[in-house]
Amino acid sequence: MPSSLSGRSGLAGCGEMKPPLLQLCNPRYLPTWIGLGVLRLLSLLPLPVLYRTGTVLGDLMQKVIPSRHHIAERNIRLCFPEKSSADVTAMVRENLRNTARMFLYTGFFWWASRARLDQAIRVSGSEVLDEALRDGRGVIILAPHFVGLELGGIYLSAGYQGVSVYQRSRNPVLDFFMLKSRQRFGAKLIERKSDMKRLVRAIRQGQPCYYLPDQDPGPRRAVFAPFFGIPTATWPVLGRLARLARAQVIPCTTCILADGKGLEMVFDSPLADFPTGNPADDAARMNRAVESCVRRFPLQYFWVHKRFKTRPSGSPDLYT
Repeated sequence: MPSSLSGRSGLAGCGEMKPPLLQLCNPRYLPTWIGLGVLRLLSLLPLPVLYRTGTVLGDLMQKVIPSRHHIAERNIRLCFPEKSSADVTAMVRENLRNTARMFLYTGFFWWASRARLDQAIRVSGSEVLDEALRDGRGVIILAPHFVGLELGGIYLSAGYQGVSVYQRSRNPVLDFFMLKSRQRFGAKLIERKSDMKRLVRAIRQGQPCYYLPDQDPGPRRAVFAPFFGIPTATWPVLGRLARLARAQVIPCTTCILADGKGLEMVFDSPLADFPTGNPADDAARMNRAVESCVRRFPLQYFWVHKRFKTRPSGSPDLYT
């Protein structure tokens, strides 16, 4: 597909996994229904309006949710020690605004028509993905947690018959709507807990996989690899998945454009000499690729997540 959503038709997904109607109508989920209704209304607004609203909401977040402000500030100070206090303060403020915009844009991602999405999206480097698919090898899109991350799965499903790994929500109402919205252009979704063979088979069949591996996996499943020079708990799955699927790994960044002018996806060159066969080396290579993306777009990364929560044995807590 070139640089829009108007490409090949999608592939029927893995089913919408509909929960029982009575479960969806349980009064305990009334707040979820109200929240979804608000998102649906927000989806009708122009992006510049949502963008400006995100500015106000992000500034409010600093006061109303100080814990997230603290996490973002701590992460940015750890990763950019060369920045002055004034620079860090400005970065945190704009990052929280972008985080608020991400939530306000959710309704747009979930309900916008293909034509409206096509008008809002810019794509850079789509020829990298096209060339990789022409080579006949599988493709894994390494997608760090940037504020426009919902965009990537939609783009791939609409134009490339893409497949995504899906984390089921404990809230059946939210789960139902997330699935329905992400599958509306034909996405194939595979649960994270599902057999990896299904995912490997899909990638080998030419379906690019949208994969987001850069959050803290906890101590039981992590390997520690450098991220901005800090030993960081890292999922060790990407190298193994690339080896089993015989796939190239292409980093991809998804960003919100200034002033509500839309969103941008940037595809980089495939990782060279990957996988190595060594889980620790593969995790380090993946983190270097993510770090490179973050350094280019530092205000768009999901800094409100405790990326350094799990520490090596004997290491201090970085968030106290």
